[in-house]
Amino acid sequence: MQYVSTRGHATEQNFSEILLGGLAPDGGLYLPQQYPQVTQDELSAWRSLSYAELALAVLKKFATDIPQADLKAIVDKTYTADVYRNVRAEEKATEITPLRVLEDANGRKLILQALSNGPTLAFKDMAMQLLGNLFEYTLAKNNAELNIFGATSGDTGSAAEYAMRGKKGIRVFMLSPHKKMSAFQTAQMFSLQDPNIFNIAVEGVFDDCQDMVKAVSNDLEFKNHQKIGTVNSINWARVVAQVVYYFRGYLSATTSNEQKVSFTVPSGNFGNICAGHIARMMGLPIDKLVVATNENDVLDEFFRTGVYRVRKSAETWHTTSPSMDISKASNFERFIFDLLDGDTARLVALFKKVETEGGFDLSGKPGSDGDEFKNIARFGFESGKSVHADRLNTIRQVEKNYGITVDTHTADGIKVALEHIAQGVPMIVLETALPAKFNETIQEALGRDAERPAGFENIEALQQRFEVMTADVTKMKAFIAQHTGL
Repeated sequence: MQYVSTRGHATEQNFSEILLGGLAPDGGLYLPQQYPQVTQDELSAWRSLSYAELALAVLKKFATDIPQADLKAIVDKTYTADVYRNVRAEEKATEITPLRVLEDANGRKLILQALSNGPTLAFKDMAMQLLGNLFEYTLAKNNAELNIFGATSGDTGSAAEYAMRGKKGIRVFMLSPHKKMSAFQTAQMFSLQDPNIFNIAVEGVFDDCQDMVKAVSNDLEFKNHQKIGTVNSINWARVVAQVVYYFRGYLSATTSNEQKVSFTVPSGNFGNICAGHIARMMGLPIDKLVVATNENDVLDEFFRTGVYRVRKSAETWHTTSPSMDISKASNFERFIFDLLDGDTARLVALFKKVETEGGFDLSGKPGSDGDEFKNIARFGFESGKSVHADRLNTIRQVEKNYGITVDTHTADGIKVALEHIAQGVPMIVLETALPAKFNETIQEALGRDAERPAGFENIEALQQRFEVMTADVTKMKAFIAQHTGL
């Protein structure tokens, strides 16, 4: 399996070669030359596999350069009940991503897939724990080191830091928008005292952080000298790891390959639902992929109109589902590549227009940049939006009707899922995080604190270690160089 850049100019590379790098040298994102296909016989055989066994079956289609025995050891180390321990008492401890049926009446079936049982209580752990072990394996083989430079709107940062803390040869430099995460999210990251972890609070919004990550990644001389890698969803390995739980969700919700399911995914950066798109392209019987946004509705606007219009920092809302407070979806380019049938010249032109004019238009209307919006349905995409009042109402209704407390992002997903659920097709909502991470809104909605898993009772009281910096790429590079000694 070889990988190519969405922008068409980078040299083909294998999985291990792109694992540590993030962006391709031409500024594009890596994709496989073709998506591996899953046969009906394979899908049937996979129904009886454990999560680790399923992960191996999926990943070996993409990481063909890693010996299967080594890959098996990595997934076996990653997907254990000890790592994913925050499972509800009523669910089997061996389940990594258990399903909970919320509603099954009148031909409608609404299912919640629990993805937040990992060490940081968010779905990002599902991929990040694997990424940490893949990085350590690859670096050890090459006697190398890696400086991870990433951006987070809340959950990616803590998931990355908990996966990489103490790992030999790895340092983490994580940017986050200053005072724009929940108190729990902030404490989870900033309370880490490990010497290989550096938290940088940027005066701005998430997109300012992400722009600096891309700017550093595009400075190839600095990137190579400082051995810069990334764990954001622009990293292909992270997206592939997320593909696994779409297969697990489907296989757990169905009994026959003739059945279809739909997925609703809370989304800001398009990484999580991009994995669903890849699973569907591999042959997984997915009917709809429903994008659920918050007030920052760039993706909803595109999937309704064909217009991709990036918002400026001043137009990016700070909401009660802050991990989705994103106005430039950095993974979106992978889907546009497929929507354009791999036309790299057109893709480059469109994303140049994003940088110069703030977006592009594929609606097919006079003066637009193309008419590919008419093909969106072929990929199964639909979308919807949820705002703060919806969030509060959904949290209250889910608590009242099902006795379950959900976090704010998952609430966005449930609200939108109910608008798109179809007769006879189970709708799986991907859980985003445990509600304890967003206690301020749980208090507002329910008048009480969210339940906290053991070990997180007083996390906000722990000593915090972080740097506050402006969104200045030159200063950021100097900070990285100072702390790597390279």
